[in-house]
Amino acid sequence: MTESTDLGPEDRKIVTLARSVRARNAVPEGAAVRDETGRTYAAGTVALESLKLSALQTAVAMAVASGATSLEAAAVVSDASAASDADRAAVRDLGGPDTPVLLAGPDGTLRSTVAAG
Repeated sequence: MTESTDLGPEDRKIVTLARSVRARNAVPEGAAVRDETGRTYAAGTVALESLKLSALQTAVAMAVASGATSLEAAAVVSDASAASDADRAAVRDLGGPDTPVLLAGPDGTLRSTVAAG
């Protein structure tokens, strides 16, 4: 297991943003992505009757809606033990198969890093 302090400053930033969204909005997951220009997008879980998106799917959608054409990295803060296939697919669609997906626990401790591919 890698501590979040072992991350570079830009990756640490998206983990911190994801953690903040999760706590502030009292949602099951928080996520953040960094696009090709260094802009970040942070989001929480969307759970409407007519629309259900994970936090990472929402963050990717926000990036696309804002004109991002690629992703450098993605982070999810969750109780889950692994990033879901659907989350990795969303990151892969915009960032490609080698885009890292960081999974951290609610305390911000990095649990794993996997490629979106």
